Amino acid sequence: MVCSTRMSSHLLKLTTVSEFYFTKYKSSAPLLGWIQRIQNGQIQIDGEAVKDPNTVLRSGSKLVYHRLPWKEPDTPYSLDILYEDDDLIALNKPSGLQVLPGGLFQQRTLLTQLQWWFGKKDTSTGARELHPVPVHRLGRGTSGILLCAKTKLAKTKLAAYFAEGTSLVGSSNLDQDCGTGRKLSKIYRALADGLVEEDEVVIQQPIGVVRYPGVAKGLYVASPEGKSAFSKVVVLERDRKKNCTLVKVEIQSGRPHQIRIHLAYIGHPLVGDPLYVAGGQPKCFDTDLVDDAAAFAEDGGYRSQISLFLGIVDIICMLIKWSYLTC
Repeated sequence: MVCSTRMSSHLLKLTTVSEFYFTKYKSSAPLLGWIQRIQNGQIQIDGEAVKDPNTVLRSGSKLVYHRLPWKEPDTPYSLDILYEDDDLIALNKPSGLQVLPGGLFQQRTLLTQLQWWFGKKDTSTGARELHPVPVHRLGRGTSGILLCAKTKLAKTKLAAYFAEGTSLVGSSNLDQDCGTGRKLSKIYRALADGLVEEDEVVIQQPIGVVRYPGVAKGLYVASPEGKSAFSKVVVLERDRKKNCTLVKVEIQSGRPHQIRIHLAYIGHPLVGDPLYVAGGQPKCFDTDLVDDAAAFAEDGGYRSQISLFLGIVDIICMLIKWSYLTC
C-alpha cells in the first residue's frame, strides 16, 4: 500500500521526516515505529528513499510511504450461540479471537463473523434484519460470554447496565458485594501466579495511562492518579504443586486490563502474562517482542503469535448474569 503526501509551507517548520509522520499519523505507530520504517527504506522524499529519521523536510517535497503487506494471524472461526431472543445474543467467545477490528486484526474478528453470519441469513430468508453488535469487549486472550444487541433498545439498556457499576466506583454507594441489586454482573475465573493467602481480597487500586515505548496511546497500569477501579477476588483452589491459584474475580468497574493489573498489583499476575508483573506495572520493554506497534497497543502486551498464550489464558472465562432487559 502506498500513501502520498505533498508538503505545504504552512505545515513546515524545520520538521524532520520522523517528526512529521509521528505528528500527523500518531494512531498508526509511535515515534519508534516510524523511525524503524524510515530506517527500513519505506519512505521516499521526491522519489528517493531516505533512511535518516532526522532528514529535514523542504516545502513542496512529495513524501511517499510504502506500507509493507501483512497477513492476519490465524484465529478461531466459530460462533457458538449460548442464548438468543428478539433482543440479544449471548456468544461463547473463544480465546484468541479479537472482538473489534484493530492492529493486525482487521477481518478476522468476532464482529466480522457476526456481520457475515447474519448477512448470510438475510440472503437465505430474503428478510433484512438488524445485525447484532457487541455491547462490551473481552480481551483477545479471554474466553467467555459476550453479549450482542439486536435492537437499539437492547443496546441502550445493556450499555447502561454495564456502566452502572463503573459509575458507583469511588462513591459512598459502592456495593462491596458487587452483583447484589445490580441487573448485570461480570464474573471471571483466572489462574493467578503463586499462592493467594487470603480467601477473599478486595482491590480498589486506581488504573491510569502512562507513556510506554511501543504503545502509541499509552499503557494502562496501576496508578494513584488513575481512575477508580474495584475488583473482588475469591480463591477457588490453590495448587501448591504448580504454585498457582484458581480465583473468581467479580469486577464492579470495567477499566482496560483491570483483572490483569489488579492481580499483578497484589503480587499474583496471571500465569503467563507477558506484560504485567507484581505491583501492576509492565515488564521492561523489549523491542524483540513487538512485531507491530499498533497491534501491541491494541492487545496490551500479548504478542500477535496466539500460540504463546492460548493454552495458558484460555482458562479465563466470563460469566454474565442478566435480567430485566425489557423492564
